[in-house]
Amino acid sequence: MLTSPQSSSPDTSLDLLGTRLGLSQTQGHVLAVGVPGPRLEELIRTLLATGHEVGHAAPGEVGVRLRQAPPDAIVALDDERGGLDAVRQVRADPAGRAVPLLVVTGVTQAADVVDLLRAGADDCVPETSAPAELAARIEAKLRRVPVPVENLLLDPRTGLYSSPHFLDELGRELKRPEAGRRGGVMAMVGVAEMGALESRLGPRVRREVAERLAVVAERLGSPCDRLGWDDDGHLLILMPGVDDETARRSLRKFAKTVAATRFVVADENVRLTPAVGWTPLSACADHTQAVQRARDAVGESIRHRDLRPVMYAPWMHGVPRRRHARAGLLRPALSALSPVLVLLIGVGVPFVFYQQMYELGWDVGSVVYWVVVSGLLLSALLIVVECLFSLDARPRPQAPARPYPPASAVIAAYLPNEAATIVDTVESFLRLGYPNDLEIVLAYNTPHPLPVEDTLREIALRDPRLVLLPVPGSTSKAQNINAAVTRVRGEFVGIFDADHHPAPGAFQQAWHWLSHGYDVVQGHCVIRNGDSSWVARLVGVEFEAIYAVSHPGRTRLYGFGVFGGSNGFWRTDLLARTRMHGSMLTEDIDSTMRALAEGARIGMDRTLISRELAPTTLTALWNQRSRWAQGWLQVSLKHLWRSLRSPAFTLRQKAGLFVLLGWREVQPWLTLQILPVLLYSGWRAGGVDELDWAVPVCLLALVLTMSAGVVQALFAWRLAVPELRRRRGWFWRYLLASSFFYSHFKNMVARQACLKEALRDRQWRVTPRAAKEGGPR
Repeated sequence: MLTSPQSSSPDTSLDLLGTRLGLSQTQGHVLAVGVPGPRLEELIRTLLATGHEVGHAAPGEVGVRLRQAPPDAIVALDDERGGLDAVRQVRADPAGRAVPLLVVTGVTQAADVVDLLRAGADDCVPETSAPAELAARIEAKLRRVPVPVENLLLDPRTGLYSSPHFLDELGRELKRPEAGRRGGVMAMVGVAEMGALESRLGPRVRREVAERLAVVAERLGSPCDRLGWDDDGHLLILMPGVDDETARRSLRKFAKTVAATRFVVADENVRLTPAVGWTPLSACADHTQAVQRARDAVGESIRHRDLRPVMYAPWMHGVPRRRHARAGLLRPALSALSPVLVLLIGVGVPFVFYQQMYELGWDVGSVVYWVVVSGLLLSALLIVVECLFSLDARPRPQAPARPYPPASAVIAAYLPNEAATIVDTVESFLRLGYPNDLEIVLAYNTPHPLPVEDTLREIALRDPRLVLLPVPGSTSKAQNINAAVTRVRGEFVGIFDADHHPAPGAFQQAWHWLSHGYDVVQGHCVIRNGDSSWVARLVGVEFEAIYAVSHPGRTRLYGFGVFGGSNGFWRTDLLARTRMHGSMLTEDIDSTMRALAEGARIGMDRTLISRELAPTTLTALWNQRSRWAQGWLQVSLKHLWRSLRSPAFTLRQKAGLFVLLGWREVQPWLTLQILPVLLYSGWRAGGVDELDWAVPVCLLALVLTMSAGVVQALFAWRLAVPELRRRRGWFWRYLLASSFFYSHFKNMVARQACLKEALRDRQWRVTPRAAKEGGPR
């Protein structure tokens, strides 16, 4: 027991002990709690001897004494678990929650001490300790008064507002008059990988992740921002006095910065996907509603993983979206009548316009005639120029500038559609050689379990390079890639569709480009099932015209390349901060434009080969090209004018972007003007039979336009891969089909896509894959 030195005079001995301990003045008011008896008397004498004012309370009287005269500290005797009851009583009373509480105990079992500390004791002192130790422990607690975390303004572990205090700040902001508040936003930031991190590293990652996110937010945010966190590891951000657009820009910058940073969490180097949900304060009645709305928006953001901050909408909380009944009936009818609408808009309306303007004395039709002729000549000239520049395409560097680093391949698959081909695809990737580690990540989604998943798991057990990554809730290729990008370990990553078989050495060849300063390199996609049907043969030659001629020529001509969605290799850091946007039907072109706007260098290598499957029916081809055309239109509407105004692009690149995004959308409608111009000319001449069809300029334009197709087919054959170059008949048939059918087919698809986008018909129709589709090797 804590005892004072024996003395014949109690007062004299207490003074002597206080002098020995260096305590010449009162140290504070201490409340001694215990059952009256010798042990309590000895404790009181010790406290007096160490310079404290001492009061006494039995265990059941603690609450009353706390409210009467709150002490500076409490020392409780642990007597047959009476100390545990005293601790609980002190901490249950609001007046005792922040009072330093020490327990003098004679127990030696660690479990009993643990119980006391967990119940709220700040320290446990053995009875055998010297009085000086008790005095020092009391002094330490008085100097650093313990306060429950929930009562602190800032969480001592993270430096952020604790959840209750953040809600208080949010509530005060919401109570401000609307005129004085001037907008404001409440945002919540989750991490898509939190579940995997916590299962692997434990619950400590919640706090550490919030700390890492807060560091970025403090560096990028406004001094007026308030940062807090909750027990789920969400970062809470209060942005007072900002409008919605400013908040969106700030949160987007924050998300991209987090995605581009590698963090150390629980001694592990990880990459995080921030999921940002936010809501305007003006739409919230109280802080509970604001937090719940932001949480709902975080859930939607996690589903896409594309780094775009998601603003709350009522449908995220189970409120059905409002749909106008008329629109629901009108849209399918207009979609069914789209061919008629194209003729009406592209032919009927212009013809009536030319006719009416002629009645008013303006011969607009003749002017349009020359515009159409000029447009045809320009299109033909651009094709020929691209062909010529393709001969001078930049060659692949012969050797890497740095040693081969670890690499990753991501195969994005929708298994119900790819189930027949995915095993062959995976096996082809596992046969690839690479001088360093090469992991194969199969990121897939499926609405229900499939037998092929068992086969894939067996392959993964056999070869650890294969990583199976099911993506729950995914509905797009973009979501699968976004889920995989934070899981890959390679310094660069190749992206492939589920029907691609890369050529041996593909990853080594890609690194030759990336190690010399390129950020993305697009390879050559070759059709491997050309023997399946005439449609596949047509697409096979078309792909040679695209990947062997147009892409390399355009890259050389305008100074930038394009990522084509598959057989493309990215630096992992760039892909992590760029991501894919699932709302875009051609997420690959959209990501290209966003990467180029950041200054990325994208190269094209026609010798970097991967073989894939082409559609085998005209219906499948129509659906595929409709999606492509509509996706390109989306990209043009989103990026064209923004890119032309951006200082990130040179004049040469802006010219290329205008051709790629602007002229390609105008050209299908411009060629259609041949019909209304001819109708107008016949009407004005008194009949079509009265027209002079031998106009030299018209004949010249026709010859040049036809010759451009011949030149493109010739260059496609000259630069094609060897196995297709031997199929000369395929190129002759392509030339005939392109001249009299296929070019018009693609123009029809492009015009239909404009109407589909106007009607917001963005249904994704997958390209079916057959189980056995072979081709030339």
